[in-house]
Amino acid sequence: MWCVLLTCEHAGNRIPARYRSLFAGVEEVLASHRGWDPGALLIARTMQRRLRVPLFYTTVSRLLVEANRSLHHPHLFSEFMRAVDREERKWIIEHYYRPHRERVTRWVEEQIKGRARVLHLSVHTFTPQLHGRVRRADIGLLYDPRCRGEKAFCRLWKQTLAQCRPDLIVRCNYPYLGRADGLTSALRKQFGERYAGIELEVNQGWLAADKSQWRGLTHDLAATFAAAFSRWPAGS
Repeated sequence: MWCVLLTCEHAGNRIPARYRSLFAGVEEVLASHRGWDPGALLIARTMQRRLRVPLFYTTVSRLLVEANRSLHHPHLFSEFMRAVDREERKWIIEHYYRPHRERVTRWVEEQIKGRARVLHLSVHTFTPQLHGRVRRADIGLLYDPRCRGEKAFCRLWKQTLAQCRPDLIVRCNYPYLGRADGLTSALRKQFGERYAGIELEVNQGWLAADKSQWRGLTHDLAATFAAAFSRWPAGS
């Protein structure tokens, strides 16, 4: 039996009071895609209501500590944290990084111990333009091509989206690669074939649309995910 888990690693851009002086004067950066994934938590909550599954998220800004990177990653801390010494960084990791990662890992572990398997959807959004280049997609579905179950699910979800929303440009492993360092990659290594990790990426340009269009997109994402999951021949 497969069960579904939702997470959102960039749900907010909160900076704890202890570190706000480090971000004085860069409020625009915090409010931008660099500080968080605008709209991601709204998508995740819509999917949670539709699917009735657990959702774990963290609202601390990725500029304080990047919850979707491994501890060894060179961009675990942003340039705004350069003045923070090693001991303080360890404190940040213990209080603002590990709690989310450990909650997710513990839940997955509990399901697997109970003989279930886990399909994990990590919900993100992406900026329409980066470094002067326009990203030509509305939706990105990220997976590890070496994992047949993940590949099969994303192909099925893409087909289901095409039938429901032919107006959308849906691409796999775009604008990022599903094998890149992240929470899903770490969990794949830890749990193997009993775990499948997908990352959903939604173009933040949809946030500029009227509320009915945005609401329609979030509901269609939830509905097509549910339809794909009901038809998914895991591992095929």
